[in-house]
Formats: sequence, structure tokens, C-alpha cells
Amino acid sequence: MKRQYTDEHAEAGVQAELPGIETWPNQFVGREYEIEIGIPEFTSVCPKTGLPDTGNVVLRYVPDELCLELKSLKMYTLAYRNLGIFQENVVNRMLDDVVRASKPIRATVTGEFAPRGGLTTVVTAEYERATGSKKKRGR
Repeated sequence: MKRQYTDEHAEAGVQAELPGIETWPNQFVGREYEIEIGIPEFTSVCPKTGLPDTGNVVLRYVPDELCLELKSLKMYTLAYRNLGIFQENVVNRMLDDVVRASKPIRATVTGEFAPRGGLTTVVTAEYERATGSKKKRGR
């Protein structure tokens, strides 16, 4: 059976240039607290069909020295609107970019995507600096 999705589809958007995520100095370094940011109207595009993918993306992170600046994060997420990228890649790319920008103690990005063709997708990617690991879960 011939695959309908190509390697180019799989790689689409992963290396795309997106706006930078700005940060500001955490005023409570040493106090461990979690910040949760919801993106309930997230939109990207399927790289094969060009159809929109929508969903709720939730970012949770424990800051160290830097906190994410929300307006730049908003502009960053809006850049996905016309980007062809698979849902799994959205979550992992977003986690990588958040970690690169803010160097948190730990971070989790969860994407709960709206049904398409009777299927829903939930993708969770986690980062924890202590182990430097990145875990991926989906259901």
C-alpha cells in the first residue's frame, strides 16, 4: 500500500521561522510556582490537506530566572494559523521553543485538538531540566 503522507508532510513546519518568544526577569527566583497559559482557539493547518486544525493548547511551566512575556507568546501562537504542521509536531515544537526561550525548571504542553473525521487527538510533551528529558504522550 502506497503511503499518502510523505516525509515532507511529516517534516512540514518543524523548522519554520516563527516569531521569537520574549521573556522578563522572574521576581521570585527560588520560589517554585507553576504558570498555566491556555490557548483555547489555537489554529494550524494540515500540511497535506490544507484544512484547519483547531484545538485547545495548554502550556504549564515552572519558571527559573525568566518568565514568558504573554504578548510575544500570543504573536508566536498566531503564526501557526497559516502554518502547515501536524498536531504532534505543534506540541513538540512549542515545547522546544518555550524551553529555548525561558529555560524553565519544567514545562508541559498539551494539545487537545478538535475532532476531524471522527477522531480526536491529545498530545502531551514534557520537559524537566533536572533530567533534561523530553517525554511524549498521546492518546
